[in-house]
This record gives sequence, structure tokens and C-alpha cells, in this order.
Amino acid sequence: MLVDSHCHLDRLDLAAHGGSLDAALDAARARGVGQFLCIGVSADNAGAVKALADRYGDVHCSVGVHPLDLALGQPPALDWLLQELDHPRVVAIGETGLDYHYEPEAAELQQQAFQLHLEAARITGKPVIVHTREARADTLALLREAALPQAGVLHCFTEDWDMARAALDIGFYISLSGIVTFRNAEALREVARQVPADRLLVETDSPYLAPVPHRGKANLPQYVREVAEFLAELRGVSYDVLAEQTTANFYRLFPLAQPAA
Repeated sequence: MLVDSHCHLDRLDLAAHGGSLDAALDAARARGVGQFLCIGVSADNAGAVKALADRYGDVHCSVGVHPLDLALGQPPALDWLLQELDHPRVVAIGETGLDYHYEPEAAELQQQAFQLHLEAARITGKPVIVHTREARADTLALLREAALPQAGVLHCFTEDWDMARAALDIGFYISLSGIVTFRNAEALREVARQVPADRLLVETDSPYLAPVPHRGKANLPQYVREVAEFLAELRGVSYDVLAEQTTANFYRLFPLAQPAA
């Protein structure tokens, strides 16, 4: 079984499946995907991701505010975030983090929001899903300062091995998306070869960043299979071994997503 550890089910382009999310999820299930983590990015979509998690037994969700979705020039209220997290299908916090590529002028605001999410993680014990782009030093500094007792994940990782190793050293997992299949991603492939087997996750980040051979098309959860197959070959293990490893890692990191016995 595979897990798509990071997808935006409320934002999928469903044209390939006749506009049906049910059909899109069935297509992923037919390719061995047995679990989906639907990611919150804003106050506006918190209700939507929770509704999807309530609707499908193999979907759980996270709630948080993406650094590029901060509204009204202020971080979300901690009380609001804690209230949204208090739901049985919400297994994680985020995505949150820092993105200086698109909004370097908002660095201070992003840091405040990130710290608020980390405080919510400390209070609730739920793992945090981190987006980071061109903000390496500040991301690591805030994670070290938070000193969370539970692990989290750097999702859709695109940084170098030094950052990966630093994140691993403070207990974080590394999640790889279809970017690792791109022709110009050799530096990322070198990271992918080195991440310990017990700290690796796979994701689509759909509808974004479809892997080769689907690059340029809308991404779908079913394509996490291509990511996993590529990584298995890259790391010199069988697909079945990589699927088993990354699935076990997912449930270790997100224990509230464990299927009912």
C-alpha cells in the first residue's frame, strides 16, 4: 500500500475523471494508494478539508495557514487554530512555514504565523507540516527554537543535503514529490538517495508538480505511484519495499491517521 502524504483534494483538476472526486480517488486506490492526507492552507478551506475527511474513510486532513495565504496582514488567531484542530479527522498542523521566494517582504509576518503554528503543535501534540522556500536559515532556527517533542515533516522538499541533514537531526521527516523526477533535479536526487529509509515520505502535492511522464499536466493522487517507483529505482530497492517503508513512516509520524483495527 502507498500513502499520498500531501495532496489538495479540494483543488484538484478533475477533468480527467469526468469532474468526479470519487473517480479520482478510485483511480488512485486502483494503483495501490490506500491513504490520503488532504492539506489545509487557509482559514477559508479548513471546513472543506474537514468535510472531505469526514466523507471518505481513507482521507484524513490537516488544518493551517500557508505562508502565502496569510490574510489581512496578520497571523491567524491561536484560538481559531486550536478550535479547528480539535476534530477527530485532523491529524496534523499546516501547511505552515516560510516562503521568501514569492513574498520576501512578508518575512516577519510569516515568521509570526509559523511560530503560532509551532505553538499549536506544542499544545496539541500534533505533527507540523512545513513548507519552506528560500528561507533555510530561518526555518531551521524557528524549528530548533520550538524544540517540539514530536516529529514533523518538511514537505515537497527541494533544498540541499545540508538542510535535510539538519532537519533530520532535529527529528523531522523528509517528503519528496514529483519534482525529484524532473530532468534538472539531480541535486535533489542526491538528497533522495541519502535520506534514511525510516524518515522518508512520498507525496504528490496535487494538483501541482505532476511527475514525469505527466509533467505539464494537472497532478492527481494516483501519480504518487510514479514518485514511489522512481524513488525505489533511485535508492536501489524494490517498489514493494519502498511502499512498505514510506507507509510505515507515515503512520509513525501521523499516528491519528491509523486505520481503525
